[in-house]
Amino acid sequence: MKNTFSKGFTLVELLIVITILAALAAAVVVVLNPAQLLAQARDAQRLTDMTTMRDAINLFITQTTAPNLCLPAAGGCSTGFCTVASAGPFQTACATNDVRLINGTGWVSVNFGAMVGGSPIAVLPRDPVSAGNFFYAYRATAAGLFELATRLESERHRGMMITDGGNQNTCSTFIDQGAWATPTGLSCYFEVGTGVLSL
Repeated sequence: MKNTFSKGFTLVELLIVITILAALAAAVVVVLNPAQLLAQARDAQRLTDMTTMRDAINLFITQTTAPNLCLPAAGGCSTGFCTVASAGPFQTACATNDVRLINGTGWVSVNFGAMVGGSPIAVLPRDPVSAGNFFYAYRATAAGLFELATRLESERHRGMMITDGGNQNTCSTFIDQGAWATPTGLSCYFEVGTGVLSL
C-alpha cells in the first residue's frame, strides 16, 4: 500500500518563521519610530502654517495704505493672542483667542479682507495638536512689527527653536512628547516675523 501523507511545515519550522517575522517587525518599528514620524509631520504643518501666515501679513502690509496689525488694539498690540490657554511666548501672557476668522477678530488680528485682491488665505490655521504646550500665538505693535510663534516637538525640528533668530530660544531638555523640564516652558518657541527680537 502506498503512503498518501502530504508534506507540510512542522511546528518547529513555523515557530522559526514567526520568530524571524517578529524580529523584523520590531526592527522596523525601532528604525522608523512612528511617534517621531507623526511628530515630524505635525512640525512640518506648523512650519508651513507659520510661513504662510508670515507671507500673508507681509503681503497685507505692502498692499494696504495704512496697515493695522492689531485689531482690536487691546489684543494684538498689548498682550497678543494665543490659540490655547493663557500662557504664551511674549513678555506678557496672551489673551486666549481660538477664532479662525480672517476679518481681524481671529487669533491673528489682521483684517485680510481689506486687501485689494482679497485675502490670500481662507481661514486662519490651527496647531495640529492645539492643546497644552502646542498652540499658535501672534502679537503686533502699532509701529508695524509682528511675531508669530509656535512650539515644535520632533527631535528633527526642535533645534530650529534655538536657531530661528528670535529671543525665545532658551530651550531646556525636551521630554515626553513636548513636556519641558522647566515649569512653564515659556522660554522656547519657533518665531517668525519682523519683531522676533523685541516682542
